[in-house]
Amino acid sequence: MRITIFGATGLLGKVLMREWREDEVTGLGSADGDIRDGEQVLHLVQRSRPDWIVLATAYTDVDGCETHRDLAFDVNCVGAVNVARAAKQQGARLLFLSTDYVFDGTKTTPYSTDDPRSPRSVYGQSKARAEIRIGEILPDGCIVRTSWLFGTGGKCFPDTILKLAASRPQVEVVGDQRGSPTYSVDLARALIQLCRQGARGVVHATNRGECSWYEFAREIIARAGLDTIVRQTTSDKFIRPAERPKYSVLSPESLQNRNIVMPDWPDALQRYLAERT
Repeated sequence: MRITIFGATGLLGKVLMREWREDEVTGLGSADGDIRDGEQVLHLVQRSRPDWIVLATAYTDVDGCETHRDLAFDVNCVGAVNVARAAKQQGARLLFLSTDYVFDGTKTTPYSTDDPRSPRSVYGQSKARAEIRIGEILPDGCIVRTSWLFGTGGKCFPDTILKLAASRPQVEVVGDQRGSPTYSVDLARALIQLCRQGARGVVHATNRGECSWYEFAREIIARAGLDTIVRQTTSDKFIRPAERPKYSVLSPESLQNRNIVMPDWPDALQRYLAERT
């Protein structure tokens, strides 16, 4: 197969480029073209002639999206639509990376793929709108929602916690938001399998298990062998421009139905720490 990855220089894209073997892979970053420009996107797709396009490009600064709404929608929605249209014109399949932020976080049980979208942040709204538009353009497209992505080679929660722990005797982390940490390596491997299976529809892909940010931070500190104290706090003590879902655990059923099982998040964390050293 011929694969074209938009966002190949990002945290996930770098791993996809490294992990994707046996296929002909073209990696595209922002220096190669702006997905907000439909003509540029079409030219890139025509040149690479992919069987599959993986769209991992996004404006992911959740708080930044609140103050730069137009930019968020231009990149996350208009850009995604441009890629979907180019894929349709070229006859390529599309795998679009989406997010748990398309949900409002009011459930107390894992979100299934057919739960209604109800985003509360601009970031979530831009991705939810992109999902809808892609579904209209490419009914056979594959939309993969993930959450709490971490990995080497980019900004992520474990990296932030470890840097704070290196300079402070204690850190405060919210304990009233729950989700599923997802290691970029495990997600990349799942995405590769989905493309090779010819997957379509909505899929939820995260590492197994759930925790709060506080519990995640404690595990990071403990497995790193550090003495830093982690204290639990609440979201109202850390006011942010964008509202975070209180509960955004995604059900693994859609992934398991395709015979793909991702490892538990503590196992993923251990491998991340080993890769980081």
